[in-house]
Order: sequence, then structure tokens, then C-alpha cells
Amino acid sequence: MAESGLNMSRRIRRTPYTDSAEAHGVRGFSVVNHMLLPKAYAPSVEEDYWHLRTHVQIWDVAVQRQVQITGPDAARLVQLMTPRDLRRARVGQCLYVPLIDEHAGMLNDPVLLKLADDKFWLSIADSDILLWAKGLAVGMGLDVAITEPDVSPLAIQGPKAEALMTDLFGSAIAALGHFEYGIFDVLGTSQVIARSGYSKQGGYEIYLEGGHLGADLWDVIWQAGQGYEITPGCPNLIERIEGGLMSYGNEFTRANNPLECGFAPLCHLGNEVEYIGRTALQNIAANGPVQMLRGIKFGGGRTPPCGKPFPVTARDGRPLGQITSGIFSPRLDCNVGMSMIAAGHWDIGTELLVHTPDGIARDGVIAALPF
Repeated sequence: MAESGLNMSRRIRRTPYTDSAEAHGVRGFSVVNHMLLPKAYAPSVEEDYWHLRTHVQIWDVAVQRQVQITGPDAARLVQLMTPRDLRRARVGQCLYVPLIDEHAGMLNDPVLLKLADDKFWLSIADSDILLWAKGLAVGMGLDVAITEPDVSPLAIQGPKAEALMTDLFGSAIAALGHFEYGIFDVLGTSQVIARSGYSKQGGYEIYLEGGHLGADLWDVIWQAGQGYEITPGCPNLIERIEGGLMSYGNEFTRANNPLECGFAPLCHLGNEVEYIGRTALQNIAANGPVQMLRGIKFGGGRTPPCGKPFPVTARDGRPLGQITSGIFSPRLDCNVGMSMIAAGHWDIGTELLVHTPDGIARDGVIAALPF
């Protein structure tokens, strides 16, 4: 197995695709939702970045675990968990939904799939939402069943993804709208495939139900992708930051609310929709957020890795925030990052300083997301 720096145990779960990832030269893993996430294949993040923007990649993203909520009260419980108005949600949609607690603190930002009026999947980022949902259901006496089903997403990402997937699954794949899903025959089984993914280059996610099919699915995609210069891949830090794709645990945590994350268009602030944290979120909206997520371009040569946040200050030294994800962009020929920025300083074009661990105070400027 590739060197990962992790001491493997059954507490860190393998995915149905881990064997395939190792066979294709994965160079290390991270851990998300107690499960292995490949973190590098290509010799450099920049080589991987250019390939992702040009061709197509296959990603093991089975760490996007599904919290399945079914039963007569399923729709009510899902609505209680998010300020997004779900009254018009329809089967076939994928909806990006902030989940908040009673103080309007962000708990997760999953993609919601409505499979039926009484069946939902929350495709979660890195926090234990299954336990939150079960606690709410028990405490409120709701008639629901909450489980983690045997569903393991496999992502096909990049500008050639549509052609590759059309070869395999027909023209109906190409007809899917962004953040829509359909049911397709995969290895003789009916599976959910969505036009979605954790990149801005376009692509699909196959929500494979049945982990025993994982290696076979990988091989089918891999063989079909040979004419499209397919490579194994994983979420790319440069592309993620350029695309303004936030990462729970990095750009925001429970200490942040959805308004400062830029999710105001997804939040219903009236009283017609009941959800946990509504009063707290209404109060934040009335007073205005005290900080806002922004992009930052900054110079000073290639930045060191952002293993710890980079302090961001005004030119007079006043603290304004901290870059939580940052890297050099070869396309933009500058460093790029994302940071919560204090009120009064988040206007596009505002000049500031970024302090990196090499001791350099680098000139920076607030930029719109995506870059």
C-alpha cells in the first residue's frame, strides 16, 4: 500500500475503491467521515490541476457518506435541519443545503437528494450528521428511520466527463441538468447518477449502492476512459480554491453561520418554514454578519503550504481574518486563498497583507469568488 502517514486500523474505513486507488498509484490519503480519501496521484498538484481542466479523472469520493432518512416524518426532519426552503423540492433534484444548530452554527453543507416524498439522502461533508439526525428524531419523537446505507459515490470529473459517460450510459446522461440525478443501469443494477461533483470542470457522481461492485465499476469507467486520457484523481486544491468551493472544517465550522459563508440565497428568513436555529439566524440577518468569506489574491512568490491558517491584516496591522486554504495558481500567476474577512474590509479590491510562515508579509487584495 502507498505511504500515507496514517496508522491504518478498522476505525479508518477503506472504501469499495481503495484497492483500485492503490493499484493506480495513490500516493497518500486523508481521512473524512472516518474513511480513506485519496489525496494525491500525479507527481504534483499543478500537473493534476492542468489534467483536470483538460481531460477527465476518476475520483474515489466514497467518503461522502449518505445519511438516509426515511419514514412518514422524513420530510419534516430534513426541513428542521436546514434553513433552505424545501417545500418545492422534487424527486430528481440535488440541493445544496446548509445544516445549522440552534445558534445558527454550521454543522455541515451536504447535497440533499430527494429520492421519494418519504426518502432522502444527505451526502455529507466531514462531520457526524447521522448522530445529529438521530438525536433530533429521538428527542422529538419523529417517525423516521435513519441509517448509513451501503452507498459509495464515485466521481467522474473534467471537461471530457460527459462524452465518457455518454459512451457508457447513453444520451440521457447528457440530458441531465446541473444538480439533477437520474436512475441508470450500472453493471446490471439500478443506480443513482447525478451531474455534480467537487470541481468546477463539470462531471458526474455515481452513487453506487452495493460496495461489492466497487472494483468492477472502477474498471468499467477506467477502460471506457482510455480514449479520453483518463487518470485517477482527487479533489484538487488549486482548482477548488479558484472555483470558490469551500471545505467544511477549513473555510467554516460550527463557529460560523451560513450568512457569513455566502449562503444567504439558500436561507429562508421568514416564519413560514420551521427549522432549528431560525430565530438565531433571523437575528444575525437583522444585525448583519460581522465577517464574510472572500477570495484573496496575494503575491510575494509562491506561498508555502497552508498547513496552518495565514493571518490576514490591514496595512496598519489590524487583524482582518485568516486564510484557511491557500496555494499558488499557475493559471492566474499569483497565490490564491479563501478567508473570512471582518466587516468594513471585505469589499472587492480592498488591499491587505497576508502573513505566511516564511516570515513574509505579502501584498494582497480582496477578490470575488470564484476567481
